[in-house]
Amino acid sequence: MMSKLYSNYVKRIETVLDSFDWQLVHQLSLNLQQVWESGNTVFLCGNGGSAGNAIHLANDFNYGIDKNGGLGLRVEALPANTSVLTCLANDEGYENIFSQQLKVKANPDDVLIVLSGSGNSQNVVHALEVGNEIGMKTFAILGFSGGRCKELAQNPIHFEIEDMQISEDLQLMVGHMCMQWLAEYGKGEE
Repeated sequence: MMSKLYSNYVKRIETVLDSFDWQLVHQLSLNLQQVWESGNTVFLCGNGGSAGNAIHLANDFNYGIDKNGGLGLRVEALPANTSVLTCLANDEGYENIFSQQLKVKANPDDVLIVLSGSGNSQNVVHALEVGNEIGMKTFAILGFSGGRCKELAQNPIHFEIEDMQISEDLQLMVGHMCMQWLAEYGKGEE
């Protein structure tokens, strides 16, 4: 019985991966390369496991793409500072914990990457709205139906899977693919 659970999990991931248009991920890699070369900043956000993934990927983009020179992307995971999060949640409302940070920190041509299973949490929806208003390049890595974020992101990377854990696995897979592409091709010719 247990081995069936494991094999079914793998089959569900394989089914999603086999039918996916990887050009969308390559577009994210190209945008990250542009940000790297221009010195702009990448902002990541999400809730729960997606917040953990945002922090993980910020580390990878900052250090992992250029270990030799240590000159990775300028990147910030918006859920990483608990003092800022609790202050904003208390004073501005939980729905504004990411958008308020973007209003202060982000510039046009920076990149916003929203990570969300459902795509419907108000704080990531507001982050995309503000990112678009600022003139950022907005991406969202989504599961389930993609929710409101699928409509708002300029570049939605949507995996049609009704499973939160697989949705979160796919967020890391996309981030790691971009990281490896940047490490190999990002500073040179494709």
